[in-house]
Amino acid sequence: MNFIKQNWQGFFLCLVIAMPAWLLGKNYPLIGGPIIAIILGMIASLFIRNRSRFDSGIRFVSKKILQYAVILLGFGLNIFVVLDTGRQSFPIIIATISTALAIAFILQKTMNMPLNIATLIGVGSSICGGSAIAATAPVIDADDGEVAQAISVIFFFNVLAAICFPALGTWLGFSTTSGNAFGIFAGTAINDTSSVTAAASTWDSLYGLGSATLDQAVTVKLTRTLAIIPITLLLGLYHAKAESHSSNQKVSLTKIFPTFILFFILASVITTVATALGTPAFVFAPIKEVSKFFIVLAMVAIGLNTDLVKLVKTGRNPLLMGFGCWVGITAASLLMQHFLGIW
Repeated sequence: MNFIKQNWQGFFLCLVIAMPAWLLGKNYPLIGGPIIAIILGMIASLFIRNRSRFDSGIRFVSKKILQYAVILLGFGLNIFVVLDTGRQSFPIIIATISTALAIAFILQKTMNMPLNIATLIGVGSSICGGSAIAATAPVIDADDGEVAQAISVIFFFNVLAAICFPALGTWLGFSTTSGNAFGIFAGTAINDTSSVTAAASTWDSLYGLGSATLDQAVTVKLTRTLAIIPITLLLGLYHAKAESHSSNQKVSLTKIFPTFILFFILASVITTVATALGTPAFVFAPIKEVSKFFIVLAMVAIGLNTDLVKLVKTGRNPLLMGFGCWVGITAASLLMQHFLGIW
């Protein structure tokens, strides 16, 4: 009862804002619910009075609900199917992820950026946008302002990619009779699922390919999502070692293997086993929708905790880093496809 008393007002505030953000995200998928939620949260924060009565609930949503969203995301992954259908893109995915993380590391050093923001932009660019940021933020103890900054940067280049990539693919001479090459390109070089879907669907519409490109792009994108597991575990190990070194304490296993990531893996295993035993994939669709809504709900809380003025003032270097990662991933994807004979 004490927990409910402390948190219900902040939770209810986030829920009231999340509902229209969720519906708007459905109507405008290129922008997406998470970005709309952050924006509405930041605007709402300017008008809130007696902030202290909402703080506890907002913190609960931004931390715990975000972790629950990542756990439920695991129910959308059939590991065997993803590994089987996405194996052609494995070398390209490894190259793009390595490139983005290397660029983020170099630019973080040269521009003297906060390590957390650089890490979030690096994993968000290389793996799966907002989902990767949501999974990584608790592991590295990123604050809400850092998460909002990274999400905003990823969103900006997502929109650019969704608009520009079909024209770029035509100019580069991708096959217009098969969606394979452009699907792999979109799935490896665009960050967020909504933008991958938009670019691939546009290509299908332009060249009358039905849903061939979209199917290929989404499969590659799901394969990239699996990289959340090793990346978060490695970051957890690095962060735990850094903390133990500074405090002269032993390395914490909960930092190396965050509980919510272990539950994410368990959810993926449950989905894989259940599907292998004959459970239809659509059974897990409602759980995936709840996961997406939880991300929107958490983004509202992050928006409420974000200083809009500070976000704008400090946005230059994160945008430059996002641009560097975006260009690097695009180049790596194209080079690897050319090397492998796909394009």
